[in-house]
Amino acid sequence: MIPTIRVLMAMGSLQRLLPFWLFGMATLITWFSPVLILAVLYGAVVQFIVEYVMHRFLYHRDPPTDQSVFNALYRSHIGHHEFPNKPEFFTGGDNWYAVKFGLISVAAHFVVLLPFVGATWALLLPVVAIFVGSISAFTFYEYCHTLAHLRVPKGWFGEKVTRDHMAHHFQDHHATFHVSFGMGWIDKLFGTPHDRETARARFDRKTILSLGMDPEDLRLVTARKAYGVSLDTKSQPPAV
Repeated sequence: MIPTIRVLMAMGSLQRLLPFWLFGMATLITWFSPVLILAVLYGAVVQFIVEYVMHRFLYHRDPPTDQSVFNALYRSHIGHHEFPNKPEFFTGGDNWYAVKFGLISVAAHFVVLLPFVGATWALLLPVVAIFVGSISAFTFYEYCHTLAHLRVPKGWFGEKVTRDHMAHHFQDHHATFHVSFGMGWIDKLFGTPHDRETARARFDRKTILSLGMDPEDLRLVTARKAYGVSLDTKSQPPAV
């Protein structure tokens, strides 16, 4: 656990989110109400669904043709698949992204809730939901994701998380988009659970780590050079 926590503490996105989580906790304690507990649960569930949606539809979208856009996608996710054991690729390059996303979410919820519950509760509910519920869920996701990739003693919890997530990396990158422990129901809901036979049919040893792209694709070669990595250090996938 300690090596995993060390990696989490070094993550720029979590460092920037911490003050907002503390503010959210202070708000929850000061204005405590059972309704705010429901808000926390709502924020957590929404974050787990956002985790899935972003992973599937944003990070696994068709590779852009524009090199600068491709480089950004490479830094945010493709590079993580090509070099799954490099902590520098565990998260994207924009450490403020989560903060911006959270603030926009709070503002959007405020606008929607304002006509129904008044200004005070229209602000309290999303602040607690996003700053406590969603940030806590996001931190849990980062913990599970980091634990899955680190070579450390894991116990049953870590082994389960690792087994599920490595199936996505090394067997079928079209499935198992959830990462957080216990969230497999989201993949089942959206029709992307891991299926061994389907994974066998899709599996291509040459392209599995580059998300279906030819590893020598000029866009990949250019992006690797931009971020100072090479195929010589890339992990190789095990046989399915």
